[in-house]
Amino acid sequence: MNRLLAALFAFLMVGSALAQDVAEPKSGVKFAVKDGDTSLLGVGLRTKTIAKVKVYAIGLYVADSAISGPLKGKAGTAELYRELVNGDFKKKVVMKFVRDVSTDQSRDAFRDSLKGAGNKTDQWVAYFSEIRSGQECVIGWTPGVGLETKVAGVDKPAINDKAFASAVFGIWLGDKPIQEDVKKDLVVRSGELLK
Repeated sequence: MNRLLAALFAFLMVGSALAQDVAEPKSGVKFAVKDGDTSLLGVGLRTKTIAKVKVYAIGLYVADSAISGPLKGKAGTAELYRELVNGDFKKKVVMKFVRDVSTDQSRDAFRDSLKGAGNKTDQWVAYFSEIRSGQECVIGWTPGVGLETKVAGVDKPAINDKAFASAVFGIWLGDKPIQEDVKKDLVVRSGELLK
């Protein structure tokens, strides 16, 4: 009887853990609903070329304090995107790569997306090197610390420049995003979270 109860408890725990993940539907890549004091606002898939080659699944996390504060009630509005790009609250994107990307490919893609973003661009773009399928890049803003970047498990020096950080988040969430469907998908949970 104890074994049966233990097995049932283990099954329930696994089921409950799985319910705490959201899968990006086109790639199946999973993201945790919560990460510390941040919550997942949405997930998307970056594709490249006409053939829509899958490059990375991406998840957007924002501070719980922002969900109940400056973002509250802004689901489905242009103001939501402006706050996500420019807001001074903890936020991050987690990119989970589903294919290999060369150093030149990653650097060129970011450099193209950040034209006119200022003199921090070269420093930040140099953080990126070859990325293998299965590796992650995490790019986040923490007030008082700056733009934090982790590439394939390696932390890079923070860049405490709010305008540059806004340009980086604008890659996915700005007026001219790198991919329009990704912009929309990254806020897909806002209807339920920002009531």
